[in-house]
Amino acid sequence: MHSHAHSHHGTGSVLSWSLVATSAFVIVEVVFGIRAHSLALLSDAGHNFTDAGAILLAWVGFHMQSKPADEIKTYGYHRAGVLSAFVNALTLLALSAWIFYEAVVRLSQPEPVHENIMIIVAAIGLVVNGSIMLGLRSASRHDLNIRSAFIHMLGDALGCFAIIGGAVAIHYTGWVQLDPLLSILIGVLIVWTAWDIVRESLNILLEGLPRGIHLCDVTTSMRDVEGVLDVHDLHIWSLGSSTHALSCHVLIEDVPPSASDAILQRLNGVLAERFHISHTTVQFEHVSCAISQNGCAIPVKMQDHEHDHEHDHEGHHHHH
Repeated sequence: MHSHAHSHHGTGSVLSWSLVATSAFVIVEVVFGIRAHSLALLSDAGHNFTDAGAILLAWVGFHMQSKPADEIKTYGYHRAGVLSAFVNALTLLALSAWIFYEAVVRLSQPEPVHENIMIIVAAIGLVVNGSIMLGLRSASRHDLNIRSAFIHMLGDALGCFAIIGGAVAIHYTGWVQLDPLLSILIGVLIVWTAWDIVRESLNILLEGLPRGIHLCDVTTSMRDVEGVLDVHDLHIWSLGSSTHALSCHVLIEDVPPSASDAILQRLNGVLAERFHISHTTVQFEHVSCAISQNGCAIPVKMQDHEHDHEHDHEGHHHHH
């Protein structure tokens, strides 16, 4: 427990100084990008600016998630971080659209660039990004938000490498179109990182199955537990990026309460060990729900229900 608390504090402080360093570097890149006429530096500044956003969101999410649950937010604040990662990724997509547009303009009307400035600034960027990545490495394994900040930094370090390589090439060949081409490359990097984050955070926000878990595997392992006849109405979702919850109905034989407690403990043991699902709600039944009209499914809009049985357009009613 102690070590966890220590790493918790450490991650918080790494995030705060990363934020300061990245913001300072954005200003440097904008100033020198304008002076060097380099679109690659400017788009990298944009990329870095969204990195600063990613770090800020990781920092906010990090502090919000550690707030305990209260009367209104009964699950705690896990979603704050997921929502912020989602919004951040959307801004990234907008930024890359601007970069592509500018790059096309530049390709048709090339402008001279100062490649020496590009090399110096990109080298500073490598140092900044590299040290932040080292700081975040361990925490990025189990938190979507910190992982998103880490991936941002990685993409940015790659961008700096590309800029240095491009600037050297411009110096020897004088081929200025390399600059907008580099910025297109950086734009592609940005889209690639953003897309992954949009996908994963949307999955969590839409109560999708957590990454890496398959419903049939969970059902099978639960049915294998001694004393369980059947499992249905199974729902698994994520609260935050690393906290999973599950609810289900479990059909068991008519047994005394002490025996059903033992079954419950076995079920929770299997779920925690194999699938890392720690928050479970299990409803035991001795008779199947199939007796009631629609089984245990989440009900569709109730007002349409009267005429549902005559013509079966159950399929047309989506939830909500």
